[in-house]
Amino acid sequence: MSHLPSPIADEVDQLLLNAQLRDDLEPYIDDSMDLLTVRQMPLATENEFLQSILAWERAPALPISRWFTPELILPRPDELSDSQVRKRLTETIQNLYLQRIVLEMTEHLSDRQLYCLISRDILPSYEKKIDHPKNYLHWHCLDDNDSDTWLRYYASDDERDAWQEENGGELPLKDNPPHPRKMPRRSNGM
Repeated sequence: MSHLPSPIADEVDQLLLNAQLRDDLEPYIDDSMDLLTVRQMPLATENEFLQSILAWERAPALPISRWFTPELILPRPDELSDSQVRKRLTETIQNLYLQRIVLEMTEHLSDRQLYCLISRDILPSYEKKIDHPKNYLHWHCLDDNDSDTWLRYYASDDERDAWQEENGGELPLKDNPPHPRKMPRRSNGM
């Protein structure tokens, strides 16, 4: 006969887990982390939050290329034909996703430009490798200062209106990005 845990037993387990997580986090807590002193969420949600903080604190900062075994090193783009770049780019995007790295705002870039960006900027970037199944690194493949491209291809109508209200001037015409591609995305359940 199977016995399902009672709500009280589950609550006790959650309280014990909470105490353990708080003990584990103690060495990392400073004045800026007073968010842990007031319980404003259900205990299970708080425990998940504390687990994510602990995972962040314990995670090593490594170049993204070293998140892979063996290390992910791409051939130089000038050594590859366009079809080789496309094939290698597709493989690389999938491999990044398997490491929970999601590339966003890529469709203004050609395959070769995106390949170069991955090789030059993303793979050598030191980032925390957090071993938590719900944690994804979202990499925006658009320069933060490139408001024209963002406004043209990615901004919603509301974002465009807000930008114009704040900055004035003419908005670039809204357009479809020149290089549409299907990218792996997090499911909503994660």
